[in-house]
Amino acid sequence: MRTLHLDFRQARAALLDHRVDVVLAREPFASDGLRVTALYEEPRGLVVPAFRRLVGRTSVTLDDFADEALVRYADAAYDAFWRLDPRPDGRPAPGGPLVVSAVDKLELVAGGQALALAPAGGEHNPLRHDLTTIPVAGIEPCRVVVATRAGDRGPLVADFLAIAVHQLTGPRRLRRTAVPPATDQAPFT
Repeated sequence: MRTLHLDFRQARAALLDHRVDVVLAREPFASDGLRVTALYEEPRGLVVPAFRRLVGRTSVTLDDFADEALVRYADAAYDAFWRLDPRPDGRPAPGGPLVVSAVDKLELVAGGQALALAPAGGEHNPLRHDLTTIPVAGIEPCRVVVATRAGDRGPLVADFLAIAVHQLTGPRRLRRTAVPPATDQAPFT
């Protein structure tokens, strides 16, 4: 068994293409054709450059950054979730630069071009010295899940799922991780 780190856009495709057997990820992502098991919820934080006006606050609410540009994502569901779009009052979220990777996102935030929402316990912590994350109160958390192909009931997949549910049912620092298909056994049916 080995692991493979995936970009947030790759979870479903990697499973359906049989590049991996199991994905440990944060929602949202397209899940049709997949079996998704929720592990826990993780609060979201606002990633800001160290020189921004909100630095030093113990928490913020959407009202504190409602008019700030947040980075955008190409996937509509992912973008809406991570930009809180539309806002609870129905207004669209202000536009921001389009990103394709976490590294790009951090560079844009550090450069003062936008802010970003991110998992409070995710790969953004600890951050670079020029960024900080502030907890955001009053917004829904993100869910950390295990996803498998819907019809895949193989013993290794079942064992991984059981272990994940047992071991990862609380806040943990997680990266989007996937287990590639086993190469020394027959395909699961």
